[in-house]
Amino acid sequence: MVIPARDEEGSVEETLRDLVATLNEESIPHELILVDDGSSDATVAIVERLILEYPQIHLLYNNGRHGFGMAVRVGLSSATGDAVAVMMADRSDSARDLVACYRKLGEGYDCVFGSRFLRGSKVVDYPTHKLLLNRMANWFIRILFAVPFNDFTNAFKLYRSYVIEGMQPLISPHFNLTVEMPLKAIVRGYTFGIVPITWTNRKSGVSKLKIKEMGSRYLFIVLYLWLEKALARGDYAREIPRA
Repeated sequence: MVIPARDEEGSVEETLRDLVATLNEESIPHELILVDDGSSDATVAIVERLILEYPQIHLLYNNGRHGFGMAVRVGLSSATGDAVAVMMADRSDSARDLVACYRKLGEGYDCVFGSRFLRGSKVVDYPTHKLLLNRMANWFIRILFAVPFNDFTNAFKLYRSYVIEGMQPLISPHFNLTVEMPLKAIVRGYTFGIVPITWTNRKSGVSKLKIKEMGSRYLFIVLYLWLEKALARGDYAREIPRA
């Protein structure tokens, strides 16, 4: 799994320990790729200490242009498993939900998308203005692409490795990657399951998402992929590797 992190000293240790404990308990083989995106606090030192205890944790550095999307792309390029999850380092995502997504993937899907807005989902301490903007943006995407999914803007999703390969090139340097990845998977014909998840607002640190900066970037990615869907005539359609 790929976990981008920037200045997450208040939550990264608990995030990684919880993931390792839960996945070990469920006997799910895993590697945790923590990509540091230019932290100036103790994030790196904490992860380096945890690596001594948990060899399945790997620390990478985004030494180029910083941004959520750039950090995730660094991690994706080094992932070696047959499936890759993208999760946050701020404790907003649940390790138990990751297990549920993994089990759902085993039903034969190419991807599994977590949704915070289904029956069985739970959202804790979501700021009201962000929630309103979130629902408007996801409604717009859902209608534009005629897709029965309602949480594109959440990063928590799981992809088969061949889906990651099939959605290249990824171009989003920022949080708009959270929209680019599932939309590319859908537009290119990969199948997906949906799992209700729990999302909890961070208890420490500061959110890196700046709404005023991201609006046009989200819109660009959405329209870019709508044009692919409308005009590309299947040139980038999925290719499933033979067994």
